[in-house]
Amino acid sequence: MTSPRDIAPASGRLGVLTPGLGAVASTFIAGVIAARQGLQPPIGSITQMAHIRLGSKEEDRNPRIREFVPLAELDDLVFGGWDPISPNALEAARTAGVLNDSDLSTISSELEGIVPMDAVFDQRWVSKLDGVRVKDIANKWDQAMALIDDINLFREENDCDRLVMVWCGSTEAYQEPSAVHDSVAAFEQGLKDNDDNISPSQIYAYAALQCDVPFANGAPNLTVDIPCMIELSETRGVPIAGKDFKTGQTLMKTLLAPGFKARMLGLRGWYSTNILGNRDGEVLDDPENFKSKEVSKLGVLDTILQPETYPDLYGEIDHVVRINYYPPRGDNKEGWDNIDIFGWLGYPMQIKVDFLCRDSILAAPIVLDLALFMDLAHRAGEAGVQEWLSFYLKAPQAAGEVEAEQDLFIQQTKLKNTLREWMGEEPVTHSEAG
Repeated sequence: MTSPRDIAPASGRLGVLTPGLGAVASTFIAGVIAARQGLQPPIGSITQMAHIRLGSKEEDRNPRIREFVPLAELDDLVFGGWDPISPNALEAARTAGVLNDSDLSTISSELEGIVPMDAVFDQRWVSKLDGVRVKDIANKWDQAMALIDDINLFREENDCDRLVMVWCGSTEAYQEPSAVHDSVAAFEQGLKDNDDNISPSQIYAYAALQCDVPFANGAPNLTVDIPCMIELSETRGVPIAGKDFKTGQTLMKTLLAPGFKARMLGLRGWYSTNILGNRDGEVLDDPENFKSKEVSKLGVLDTILQPETYPDLYGEIDHVVRINYYPPRGDNKEGWDNIDIFGWLGYPMQIKVDFLCRDSILAAPIVLDLALFMDLAHRAGEAGVQEWLSFYLKAPQAAGEVEAEQDLFIQQTKLKNTLREWMGEEPVTHSEAG
């Protein structure tokens, strides 16, 4: 038995701030409200639904995760955020069209009372959107200071003991790190100089960390995966995690690819295409925004399949990803996959997957889990990159030099073993030896 981590209790209210109050955030908030009113169980949430084995199988200890680790209670969550378009969470939910009116009607008053703050918004990073509820502040340093004021005011007005921030905004245009991202000092000077390489999501992350608020990035933007944010998070002792919620097609890849590898089946190609019609689809219709998503999606297979180790099986894979904006589909994304595999004596086989998923329905419980686990990590004294939360992310950020694991099942083991060790339990290896 290891010594348990000294974790501060989850006392008082936890504020969950979301830059972006669109389909994902409004669905997340509606689901939490419904769950705490007993209307619907929080399906898809690991923190609320999953059990965790402790010790050997013979001990028969298998509590729910939320009963094992000191997580914030759903009743203690308070919601807020920023959005350049939506006037409140109810209108955001109605516009997104994810949830039925019958589901919204019973919680409409609470949703209507969640009014986002004016956003830091720059159309250069999301060319398909027009921001109407934006801060009339030109200088990026002043924008950051305004966000810090927003955070502190929200904390005070809502009597919050702690805060977390989860990026639920649109995918920003693709960018590579530049000199302004090399250090906190360079970034702060860049804010004052209005450096073009500083995106809105980076300003939100900077403001959060300066307020000692953990930050998780749910989009493929370059946000906290840059040296200045890692430095700031470690200096201030605040957890960060990223990036890109693992929902539809990539979830299927991280389920299937480990199976092919476990059986040593070869892969010739994987063609993936999507149609979706929500705000995310509209944003990704721009080539630069799509490139951010494409890079995030394409990185999955190499990490799982290890082509350098298995060149005969995975050395020459054609991996293609496409996303098409199709308004009639709304939030009900459809993902098609054509997978060309081969087996004994090189004989080819094919697998076809047609996943008619609901993107925000899959993303909402991820927002909840990231918020609760990031708060837990902060109370446990964690700082910097939380690689153990890779389970939830398409392009997980590594805490060290070695790439983060992409195999969903290894990620799940890593997540649960982290919780076990923090609580003074031995990791579960499933070994039958000895």
